[in-house]
Amino acid sequence: MQLVVEKAKKLKLLILDVDGVLTDGKLFFDNDGNEYKSFHAQDGHGIKMLRQTGVEVAVISGRKSKSVALRMKNLGIEHVYQGHENKIAAFNEIIGLIGITPEQAAHVGDDVIDLPVMIRVGLAIAVNDANFAVKQHADWCTTLPGGQGAVREVCDFIMQAQGHFDEMLNAYLK
Repeated sequence: MQLVVEKAKKLKLLILDVDGVLTDGKLFFDNDGNEYKSFHAQDGHGIKMLRQTGVEVAVISGRKSKSVALRMKNLGIEHVYQGHENKIAAFNEIIGLIGITPEQAAHVGDDVIDLPVMIRVGLAIAVNDANFAVKQHADWCTTLPGGQGAVREVCDFIMQAQGHFDEMLNAYLK
């Protein structure tokens, strides 16, 4: 676990998958074909707190969704790449724009489509209910499943590793 903490100390970017990470992976459609997703409020607040510490957050999703675009806009996430089944091009573009190395990035995934990025980043993270092959290639697995607070767990972990968690918490205790 100490190696994972050391990797987290170096992070300047957290990349998130959407379906199965920011959501529980279920897809809801009404009779008109409108898609609905459910996001966990604690995940969103964790993202906001992490960004306040200087760690950038990006999203790379294989699917496109208006609800994802809206939620990411509400969270202030600028680097949102939807409809990228080949996530490597988006990953390379993001790290180039931010000006970091792959080792300064973490990726949270749940399915094999996330593996090409996960094997290139400094810290590969799988949510608790990820596919077994993804867990095998992860440096760390969350205790919580995707869409149920796993992203908040990741954000809190990074803030703790980088020594920012207490500072962020104290802002709410004044």
